[in-house]
Amino acid sequence: MRFRATIENVNTFFRIIQAIEKLQKKCIIKFSEEVMCIICNSETNDGGIQVWSQIKVDSLFTSYRIQSNADNVITMALASEALLAALRSASQPPKGSAYETEEIIMKLAKKNDHAVLTFEIIGMSRQGRKMRVAHDVKIEVLKPADVANLKEPMCPEPDVHIILPPLQKIRPIVERLRPMSDFLAVRANNNGRLQLAIRTDSVSVDTEWRNCKNTNQAPSDSQNQRDPNADEDAERDPDQLFSVLVSTKSFFKFLNSHVVSTTTIACICQNHCMILYVYVGDLADAGGVLTFYIPGQLLDD
Repeated sequence: MRFRATIENVNTFFRIIQAIEKLQKKCIIKFSEEVMCIICNSETNDGGIQVWSQIKVDSLFTSYRIQSNADNVITMALASEALLAALRSASQPPKGSAYETEEIIMKLAKKNDHAVLTFEIIGMSRQGRKMRVAHDVKIEVLKPADVANLKEPMCPEPDVHIILPPLQKIRPIVERLRPMSDFLAVRANNNGRLQLAIRTDSVSVDTEWRNCKNTNQAPSDSQNQRDPNADEDAERDPDQLFSVLVSTKSFFKFLNSHVVSTTTIACICQNHCMILYVYVGDLADAGGVLTFYIPGQLLDD
Protein backbone atom coordinates (compact mmCIF):
# COMPACT_ATOMS: atom_id res chain seq x y z
CA MET A 1 0.00 0.00 0.00
CA ARG A 2 1.54 3.28 -1.14
CA PHE A 3 0.31 6.84 -1.20
CA ARG A 4 2.08 10.14 -1.87
CA ALA A 5 0.97 13.51 -3.21
CA THR A 6 2.04 17.13 -3.33
CA ILE A 7 -0.61 19.48 -1.94
CA GLU A 8 -0.87 22.22 -4.54
CA ASN A 9 -3.97 23.99 -3.22
CA VAL A 10 -3.41 23.82 0.54
CA ASN A 11 -5.71 26.75 1.39
CA THR A 12 -8.74 25.07 -0.20
CA PHE A 13 -7.90 21.74 1.49
CA PHE A 14 -7.60 23.59 4.82
CA ARG A 15 -10.98 25.31 4.37
CA ILE A 16 -12.71 22.03 3.48
CA ILE A 17 -11.41 20.33 6.63
CA GLN A 18 -12.21 23.47 8.63
CA ALA A 19 -15.89 22.96 7.68
CA ILE A 20 -15.72 19.22 8.41
CA GLU A 21 -14.03 19.61 11.81
CA LYS A 22 -17.00 21.61 13.14
CA LEU A 23 -19.26 18.58 12.59
CA GLN A 24 -17.45 15.55 13.91
CA LYS A 25 -14.30 14.67 15.87
CA LYS A 26 -13.45 11.83 13.49
CA CYS A 27 -13.95 11.65 9.74
CA ILE A 28 -13.31 9.11 7.02
CA ILE A 29 -11.27 9.97 3.93
CA LYS A 30 -11.23 7.69 0.91
CA PHE A 31 -8.49 8.31 -1.63
CA SER A 32 -8.85 6.82 -5.11
CA GLU A 33 -7.10 7.52 -8.39
CA GLU A 34 -9.37 10.42 -9.38
CA VAL A 35 -11.29 11.63 -6.32
CA MET A 36 -10.93 12.16 -2.59
CA CYS A 37 -14.12 11.41 -0.64
CA ILE A 38 -14.70 12.86 2.83
CA ILE A 39 -17.37 11.19 4.95
CA CYS A 40 -18.94 12.10 8.30
CA ASN A 41 -21.63 9.54 9.00
CA SER A 42 -21.75 9.15 12.77
CA GLU A 43 -25.29 8.94 14.12
CA THR A 44 -24.05 10.52 17.34
CA ASN A 45 -23.89 13.94 15.66
CA ASP A 46 -26.32 16.53 16.99
CA GLY A 47 -29.36 16.38 14.73
CA GLY A 48 -27.95 13.44 12.75
CA ILE A 49 -26.21 15.59 10.11
CA GLN A 50 -24.02 13.63 7.66
CA VAL A 51 -21.50 14.65 5.02
CA TRP A 52 -20.64 12.70 1.86
CA SER A 53 -18.29 14.60 -0.39
CA GLN A 54 -16.24 14.19 -3.51
CA ILE A 55 -13.26 16.38 -4.37
CA LYS A 56 -11.39 15.99 -7.65
CA VAL A 57 -7.78 14.96 -7.02
CA ASP A 58 -6.40 17.41 -9.59
CA SER A 59 -8.12 20.33 -7.88
CA LEU A 60 -5.93 19.89 -4.76
CA PHE A 61 -2.93 17.71 -5.59
CA THR A 62 -0.10 17.20 -8.07
CA SER A 63 2.41 14.33 -8.35
CA TYR A 64 -0.38 12.12 -7.02
CA ARG A 65 0.47 8.41 -6.67
CA ILE A 66 -1.68 5.74 -5.04
CA GLN A 67 -1.37 1.96 -5.00
CA SER A 68 -3.29 -0.68 -3.03
CA ASN A 69 -4.72 -4.16 -3.39
CA ALA A 70 -8.23 -2.68 -3.11
CA ASP A 71 -8.36 -1.34 -6.69
CA ASN A 72 -5.97 1.46 -5.78
CA VAL A 73 -8.30 2.81 -3.12
CA ILE A 74 -7.13 3.66 0.41
CA THR A 75 -9.72 4.51 3.07
CA MET A 76 -8.77 5.84 6.48
CA ALA A 77 -10.38 7.14 9.66
CA LEU A 78 -8.63 9.99 11.44
CA ALA A 79 -9.16 12.83 13.90
CA SER A 80 -10.50 15.91 12.10
CA GLU A 81 -8.80 18.25 14.57
CA ALA A 82 -5.37 16.68 14.06
CA LEU A 83 -5.72 16.88 10.27
CA LEU A 84 -6.84 20.52 10.55
CA ALA A 85 -3.82 21.35 12.74
CA ALA A 86 -1.40 19.86 10.19
CA LEU A 87 -3.04 21.76 7.32
CA ARG A 88 -3.11 24.98 9.35
CA SER A 89 0.64 24.70 9.89
CA ALA A 90 1.14 24.11 6.17
CA SER A 91 -1.16 26.89 4.98
CA GLN A 92 -0.33 29.47 7.65
CA PRO A 93 3.30 29.25 8.83
CA PRO A 94 3.74 30.73 12.33
CA LYS A 95 4.06 34.51 12.43
CA GLY A 96 7.70 35.47 12.30
CA SER A 97 8.59 32.04 10.91
CA ALA A 98 12.19 31.67 9.77
CA TYR A 99 11.27 29.82 6.58
CA GLU A 100 9.10 30.21 3.50
CA THR A 101 7.10 27.17 2.37
CA GLU A 102 8.03 25.81 -1.05
CA GLU A 103 6.39 22.39 -1.11
CA ILE A 104 3.97 20.32 0.99
CA ILE A 105 4.08 16.54 0.60
CA MET A 106 1.42 14.25 2.05
CA LYS A 107 2.24 10.54 2.28
CA LEU A 108 1.28 7.32 4.01
CA ALA A 109 3.87 6.08 6.50
CA LYS A 110 4.36 3.94 9.57
CA LYS A 111 5.71 5.27 12.87
CA ASN A 112 6.13 3.03 15.94
CA ASP A 113 3.94 0.37 14.36
CA HIS A 114 1.13 2.90 13.79
CA ALA A 115 -0.10 4.01 10.38
CA VAL A 116 0.18 7.78 9.95
CA LEU A 117 -0.48 10.39 7.32
CA THR A 118 2.68 12.47 7.22
CA PHE A 119 2.74 16.08 6.07
CA GLU A 120 6.24 17.26 5.10
CA ILE A 121 6.56 21.02 4.79
CA ILE A 122 9.67 21.91 2.84
CA GLY A 123 10.87 25.49 2.75
CA MET A 124 13.80 27.83 2.53
CA SER A 125 15.26 29.70 5.49
CA ARG A 126 16.22 33.36 5.34
CA GLN A 127 19.82 32.23 5.13
CA GLY A 128 19.03 30.17 2.02
CA ARG A 129 19.09 26.77 3.71
CA LYS A 130 16.53 24.02 3.08
CA MET A 131 14.14 23.50 6.02
CA ARG A 132 11.87 20.53 6.67
CA VAL A 133 9.00 20.35 9.17
CA ALA A 134 6.92 17.17 9.54
CA HIS A 135 3.50 16.58 11.08
CA ASP A 136 2.20 13.04 11.65
CA VAL A 137 -1.53 12.40 11.88
CA LYS A 138 -2.40 8.99 13.32
CA ILE A 139 -4.85 7.07 11.11
CA GLU A 140 -6.73 3.80 11.02
CA VAL A 141 -6.75 2.15 7.59
CA LEU A 142 -10.16 0.60 7.00
CA LYS A 143 -10.59 -2.89 5.61
CA PRO A 144 -12.43 -3.25 2.25
CA ALA A 145 -15.31 -5.05 4.04
CA ASP A 146 -15.79 -2.06 6.36
CA VAL A 147 -15.63 0.34 3.42
CA ALA A 148 -18.31 -1.66 1.61
CA ASN A 149 -20.65 -1.06 4.56
CA LEU A 150 -20.44 2.71 4.15
CA LYS A 151 -23.75 3.76 2.59
CA GLU A 152 -25.15 7.17 1.80
CA PRO A 153 -28.61 7.94 3.19
CA MET A 154 -31.50 6.87 0.97
CA CYS A 155 -33.69 9.87 0.20
CA PRO A 156 -36.88 10.44 -1.77
CA GLU A 157 -36.80 12.67 -4.84
CA PRO A 158 -36.62 16.30 -3.64
CA ASP A 159 -39.68 18.49 -4.05
CA VAL A 160 -37.64 21.61 -4.74
CA HIS A 161 -34.07 22.60 -5.65
CA ILE A 162 -33.04 26.18 -4.90
CA ILE A 163 -29.74 28.08 -4.91
CA LEU A 164 -29.19 29.61 -1.48
CA PRO A 165 -28.09 33.18 -0.86
CA PRO A 166 -24.41 33.41 0.18
CA LEU A 167 -23.96 31.31 3.33
CA GLN A 168 -22.03 34.07 5.10
CA LYS A 169 -25.20 36.20 4.88
CA ILE A 170 -27.48 33.45 6.21
CA ARG A 171 -25.14 32.57 9.09
CA PRO A 172 -25.64 35.70 11.27
CA ILE A 173 -29.43 35.37 10.87
CA VAL A 174 -29.42 31.75 12.07
CA GLU A 175 -26.98 32.68 14.83
CA ARG A 176 -29.61 35.09 16.19
CA LEU A 177 -32.41 32.52 15.84
CA ARG A 178 -30.47 29.69 17.49
CA PRO A 179 -31.00 30.75 21.15
CA MET A 180 -34.74 31.16 20.51
CA SER A 181 -35.59 27.66 19.28
CA ASP A 182 -34.03 24.21 18.91
CA PHE A 183 -35.85 23.74 15.60
CA LEU A 184 -35.87 25.70 12.36
CA ALA A 185 -38.39 25.41 9.53
CA VAL A 186 -36.87 25.72 6.06
CA ARG A 187 -39.34 26.34 3.25
CA ALA A 188 -38.91 26.94 -0.47
CA ASN A 189 -40.94 26.87 -3.67
CA ASN A 190 -40.17 26.55 -7.36
CA ASN A 191 -40.62 30.25 -7.92
CA GLY A 192 -37.47 31.52 -6.18
CA ARG A 193 -38.89 31.93 -2.68
CA LEU A 194 -36.99 30.80 0.44
CA GLN A 195 -38.04 31.08 4.08
CA LEU A 196 -36.42 30.36 7.45
CA ALA A 197 -38.81 30.38 10.40
CA ILE A 198 -39.04 29.52 14.08
CA ARG A 199 -42.18 29.09 16.19
CA THR A 200 -42.38 28.75 19.95
CA ASP A 201 -44.95 29.63 22.60
CA SER A 202 -43.24 32.98 23.14
CA VAL A 203 -41.75 33.95 19.77
CA SER A 204 -42.46 33.72 16.04
CA VAL A 205 -39.83 34.84 13.50
CA ASP A 206 -39.82 34.56 9.70
CA THR A 207 -37.04 35.53 7.30
CA GLU A 208 -37.70 35.45 3.57
CA TRP A 209 -35.73 35.78 0.36
CA ARG A 210 -37.32 36.23 -3.05
CA ASN A 211 -35.93 35.87 -6.57
CA CYS A 212 -33.59 33.03 -5.63
CA LYS A 213 -32.73 30.79 -8.56
CA ASN A 214 -34.30 27.34 -8.86
CA THR A 215 -32.56 24.44 -10.55
CA ASN A 216 -34.13 21.34 -12.06
CA GLN A 217 -31.79 18.68 -10.74
CA ALA A 218 -29.14 17.80 -8.19
CA PRO A 219 -25.44 18.08 -9.10
CA SER A 220 -24.17 15.26 -11.29
CA ASP A 221 -21.08 15.06 -9.02
CA SER A 222 -23.18 13.72 -6.16
CA GLN A 223 -23.45 10.04 -5.37
CA ASN A 224 -26.79 10.63 -3.66
CA GLN A 225 -28.93 7.49 -3.79
CA ARG A 226 -32.51 8.10 -4.78
CA ASP A 227 -35.34 5.91 -3.63
CA PRO A 228 -36.19 3.78 -6.72
CA ASN A 229 -39.82 3.68 -5.61
CA ALA A 230 -40.19 7.44 -5.35
CA ASP A 231 -43.35 8.62 -7.12
CA GLU A 232 -43.01 10.80 -10.16
CA ASP A 233 -44.99 13.87 -9.23
CA ALA A 234 -47.16 15.68 -11.72
CA GLU A 235 -46.74 19.34 -12.52
CA ARG A 236 -47.04 21.37 -9.35
CA ASP A 237 -47.98 24.94 -8.60
CA PRO A 238 -44.61 26.78 -8.65
CA ASP A 239 -45.76 28.91 -5.70
CA GLN A 240 -46.40 25.88 -3.47
CA LEU A 241 -44.03 25.94 -0.49
CA PHE A 242 -42.31 22.75 0.59
CA SER A 243 -41.04 22.55 4.15
CA VAL A 244 -38.81 20.56 6.45
CA LEU A 245 -38.15 21.08 10.17
CA VAL A 246 -34.49 20.63 11.08
CA SER A 247 -32.27 21.02 14.14
CA THR A 248 -31.22 24.68 14.37
CA LYS A 249 -27.86 23.56 15.74
CA SER A 250 -27.30 21.20 12.79
CA PHE A 251 -28.20 23.86 10.24
CA PHE A 252 -25.86 26.33 11.94
CA LYS A 253 -23.04 23.76 11.85
CA PHE A 254 -23.65 23.28 8.12
CA LEU A 255 -23.29 27.05 7.64
CA ASN A 256 -19.64 26.75 8.76
CA SER A 257 -19.03 25.56 5.19
CA HIS A 258 -19.28 29.23 4.15
CA VAL A 259 -15.45 29.19 4.35
CA VAL A 260 -15.31 27.04 1.22
CA SER A 261 -18.66 27.70 -0.48
CA THR A 262 -19.04 29.47 -3.80
CA THR A 263 -22.51 28.18 -4.72
CA THR A 264 -24.85 26.10 -2.54
CA ILE A 265 -27.92 24.23 -3.77
CA ALA A 266 -30.55 23.25 -1.19
CA CYS A 267 -32.94 20.38 -1.89
CA ILE A 268 -36.00 19.89 0.30
CA CYS A 269 -37.71 16.54 0.65
CA GLN A 270 -41.00 17.55 2.27
CA ASN A 271 -41.05 16.60 5.99
CA HIS A 272 -38.16 14.15 5.42
CA CYS A 273 -34.77 15.83 5.04
CA MET A 274 -32.65 18.55 3.52
CA ILE A 275 -29.81 17.83 1.12
CA LEU A 276 -27.28 20.63 0.62
CA TYR A 277 -24.65 20.69 -2.12
CA VAL A 278 -21.74 23.03 -1.39
CA TYR A 279 -19.63 23.59 -4.50
CA VAL A 280 -15.86 23.92 -4.19
CA GLY A 281 -14.91 26.40 -6.92
CA ASP A 282 -17.04 27.84 -9.70
CA LEU A 283 -20.33 26.14 -10.47
CA ALA A 284 -19.44 25.49 -14.10
CA ASP A 285 -16.09 23.89 -13.26
CA ALA A 286 -16.28 22.86 -9.61
CA GLY A 287 -13.35 21.06 -8.04
CA GLY A 288 -15.79 19.05 -5.96
CA VAL A 289 -19.00 19.05 -3.97
CA LEU A 290 -19.57 18.73 -0.21
CA THR A 291 -22.95 17.05 0.26
CA PHE A 292 -24.69 17.57 3.60
CA TYR A 293 -27.72 15.54 4.73
CA ILE A 294 -29.82 17.01 7.53
CA PRO A 295 -32.73 14.78 8.65
CA GLY A 296 -36.16 16.25 9.27
CA GLN A 297 -37.51 16.44 12.82
CA LEU A 298 -41.00 15.29 13.79
CA LEU A 299 -42.40 17.03 16.83
CA ASP A 300 -45.31 15.96 18.99
CA ASP A 301 -48.27 18.30 18.82
